Amino acid sequence: QPLTSSSKWLQIYGLKRNKLSLSHMLSQIGFQHREDYVTTLGKYVASRYADGLFPQYKKAQDGSVYNLTAKKEVILHFVDCLMGAIELYKQRMEWLTSESRQIFGVIQERCIVIVLDFGTAAQTEFDLCRHALSMVLLEQVTQIAKFNLIRAAQDLMKWQQKSTPVSQHTVKSAVRWLWDLDPMTAASHTSSAEALLEARSDEAVSL
Repeated sequence: QPLTSSSKWLQIYGLKRNKLSLSHMLSQIGFQHREDYVTTLGKYVASRYADGLFPQYKKAQDGSVYNLTAKKEVILHFVDCLMGAIELYKQRMEWLTSESRQIFGVIQERCIVIVLDFGTAAQTEFDLCRHALSMVLLEQVTQIAKFNLIRAAQDLMKWQQKSTPVSQHTVKSAVRWLWDLDPMTAASHTSSAEALLEARSDEAVSL
């Protein structure tokens, strides 16, 4: 699913959350047990006419009490709505923890620079890293506006001189560049810091 679908899900979630809040549901299945200030007694007194007539629910947040009057059908309707909301949460969590999102999270910025620091990784580890990075390029970077790749090394390597607009062509080019990298490129103690500083120097990048 692209990030645009994620935004649509958030709109649906916001609607569901508002309609399925505890306060909203209680207002639909009962009425609040009120108390008022009695001048002659000099204190607040709660009404007692509903005592024993209705099941009551006390909200832990503010201590307010609700008399529950709804029929079984209304409560079952809210049960169905809650189960639907739970299913939406499950689908969302499955999406958030799948594929490249499981490793990198969800990229929300519109312009990014990915800094690659492979250190002294063996060939197998190097290939695994490139595979993971290819996934994030194809699955997530394709949904943003601009990007670039910088490799931390003794001689700093950049895919492009500055962040480049995302297109099918540029993403494929970046993937090819990634798989053409030499695993044995020399590095220094300051390579990572220099690569990060170079990434931050791109004015279009979201910091």
